[in-house]
Amino acid sequence: MDNKVRKPYTIVKYNGETLSSVQDDIAIEFPLTIHVDGEEFATIVCSPTHLEELVIGFLASEGLIRLHSEIASISIDDNHGFAYVNLKNKKVINKDLYSKRFIGSCCGKSRQFYFHNDVRTAKTITNTTTITLEKCFHLMNMLQHQSADFRLTGGVHNASLCTNDEMIINRTDIGRHNALDKLYGYCLKEKITRSDKIIAFSGRLSSEVILKVAKIGIGIILSKSAPTSLGIDLANDLGITIIGFIRKNQLNIYTHPERVSGT
Repeated sequence: MDNKVRKPYTIVKYNGETLSSVQDDIAIEFPLTIHVDGEEFATIVCSPTHLEELVIGFLASEGLIRLHSEIASISIDDNHGFAYVNLKNKKVINKDLYSKRFIGSCCGKSRQFYFHNDVRTAKTITNTTTITLEKCFHLMNMLQHQSADFRLTGGVHNASLCTNDEMIINRTDIGRHNALDKLYGYCLKEKITRSDKIIAFSGRLSSEVILKVAKIGIGIILSKSAPTSLGIDLANDLGITIIGFIRKNQLNIYTHPERVSGT
């Protein structure tokens, strides 16, 4: 079966001394247009794997559904790049909610969300799930061992849904947010409890990533990369523990260190 994440191309490579033709694996970029109840809703540029989970997670993240059972039917035309979704309860989709930026305040704290819709769907995390320093390194090592597509292409991100001890599933995509939506879609489809889970992630922890984690309902995210300033501000406000730069035997805890034992 062809790999749906990467595709071989012939390129010219310079090794510091000579030029030569070699075959290189390149990450596949695939546009998927989602129709909801007969109306075009959004086009996602993604890796063409686990597309049903991606669509489910994306719709939940955007606030169109809360449960997988709210979907009457879903079909994927991966030959032409379309997903067709019918909801059990038809909704009038106000696209302004998904395109207009919102700046507001809540409980005396300043929150800056990208879209009005984020105000409705981003949840403050109050769970008491904890993790040890040892488990942080263990889970990140497991994520990196699952990252063959990244090692071969350098062009994808990986996100894993974990318990304290093990990886449940791993999802890969060219888009950071898509990889998280695939996790979300899997959880909804399989009715996975999320409050006691942890996310291990390969990418930068931007505000958009933290908003996705809040929407999924998970309180701890691990990454080998750095957060952004707005990512830290939102994580503080939304009750999410950011642990970044997990490399070798070092890491940084940026927010809510009470969830990490040994600190």
